[in-house]
Amino acid sequence: MREADETTRTRLTEALRSEPASPGELATRFDLTPHAVVDHVEHVARSVDGTDEQLLVAPPTCRDCGFDEFDRLLNIPSRCPSCKSESVSEPTFTIE
Repeated sequence: MREADETTRTRLTEALRSEPASPGELATRFDLTPHAVVDHVEHVARSVDGTDEQLLVAPPTCRDCGFDEFDRLLNIPSRCPSCKSESVSEPTFTIE
């Protein structure tokens, strides 16, 4: 199948099978916004559910205080709920 024939979610799935990536990295690679990537990844997670694969998420982490217990892992937080810092890393996704 040619790349142009593949859907965005199919291309995202293949990318996440090959290596872990953050929403920002995937957004740049596939010409999307990071929030659009998160929306697509939510659907990808449902697609691989019930198969022998699973979507793994390394949570976002506050660079100032180390907080990493965010309520929603499939999200790009703007601030740390603990220390209110805006220095929060993006989550990282992979499919294994």
